[in-house]
Amino acid sequence: MNATEMGLMHGQPRSSWIRLRTMILLRWVAIAGQLAAITAAQQFFGLRLEIGLCFLTVGISVIGNLVAIFIFPENKRLSEFENFMMVVFDLLQLAFLLYLTGGLSNPFALLLLGPVTISATVLGLGSTVLIGSSAIILVTFLAMFNIPLRTEQGTILQIPDFFVFGNWAAIIIAIIFMGAYSRRISSEIQSMNNALVATQMALSREQKLTDLGGVVAAAAHELGTPLATIKLTSSELVEELDDNPSLREDAVLIREQADRCRDILRDMGRSGKDDLHLRQAPLTAVINEAAEPHMHRGKFVHFEEGLDLNDALPQPAVLRQPEMIHGLRNLIQNAVDFARANVWIESTWSKNMISIRIIDDGRGYPPQMIGRIGDPFVRRRRTESDHKARPEYEGMGLGLFIAKTLLERSGAELSFANGSDPYRRGRGKSERRGAVVEVVWPRHKIDAVTGENAVPIGLNQPIEI
Repeated sequence: MNATEMGLMHGQPRSSWIRLRTMILLRWVAIAGQLAAITAAQQFFGLRLEIGLCFLTVGISVIGNLVAIFIFPENKRLSEFENFMMVVFDLLQLAFLLYLTGGLSNPFALLLLGPVTISATVLGLGSTVLIGSSAIILVTFLAMFNIPLRTEQGTILQIPDFFVFGNWAAIIIAIIFMGAYSRRISSEIQSMNNALVATQMALSREQKLTDLGGVVAAAAHELGTPLATIKLTSSELVEELDDNPSLREDAVLIREQADRCRDILRDMGRSGKDDLHLRQAPLTAVINEAAEPHMHRGKFVHFEEGLDLNDALPQPAVLRQPEMIHGLRNLIQNAVDFARANVWIESTWSKNMISIRIIDDGRGYPPQMIGRIGDPFVRRRRTESDHKARPEYEGMGLGLFIAKTLLERSGAELSFANGSDPYRRGRGKSERRGAVVEVVWPRHKIDAVTGENAVPIGLNQPIEI
């Protein structure tokens, strides 16, 4: 993936995903709940509240919503700063309302977790830390300073200090936990979305290359004979006169071949023909095509093909799928990147399965990372020797994620292992001691000759758009 494509994924902050209309709707829900709670406390429970200040506090939220509705368009997406200011406003408004209604003695004090959770989900780390710290300060303030709740007879409703301290500690812990939890989950979701976008881009690029190869092959195959005939007859006509009867047949032939070329070009159209021969290829041909870009990078790539010991079967013809080629290419690239000198690609097949193993003679996978291989954007601390050996490598794990996702889409199962422990002394004399990737398909998933995926034999048909 190039820098431009990565920029498309990472250039837009998460806060810009949120529409103003969504925040306005959430605030209307909060306003309705606040009004209902104030009314119920006064009418049904007989509590004496600072009703004027309470309605004034809620009214400020109403005014803020109305201003946002009439000034900004409905489809406006909030920037990082705008989202931050809206969350801060809601936090301060709720804290002041709690100050007027008993502080932490009010069971609705738990609602202070709402703005913190929203900020952790949609805002950057700096904004989240600032809002979380502000919430902790406000909770501490409400624990010490508030207007207590009173009944109509003037009785103060106040819980013991021990329970106030318990509420304070519980809310502080919840703020920290919910903020960290929401931040972690949203970051995982964003990373997965970015990785899936990268996978789709890679598959789309490979599909375009495959289609282009089909167009070129069809043009070379079908236009070769007509163009050669036109060249031959036209070279003869140059030396003859128009009224020479012996050239009449050649003139007719030229016209027929020109018409044929026109028909072929029209059939190819914008996308060309779906060449049936390009849909399938021998297994080793597909492996060679996947490995070709990495054959001349200073490492020896060895191809080994064999049969399952129980089955003497000819080499299978498999579906030439873009996701299969691109996925294998990523795995081979990873092996070549980390190999010392050699990479082995072993292919085996039987009646029921087709297997490809990619092995290198490098250091192998770090043992603590094997369980996480295939996750997007996996990072680990690089040693100084890693920087010197491969200064351009970032080790994000995105390539392996793309390969795993694409190959699993084709029906494969992948397993990752080491030929030997890369950190154990005396690893033995085996050259194949580095990373091992095994890709196994149920044969019916990719067999192009038999089964439900068999490629039909017949005339090429134009691609429908």
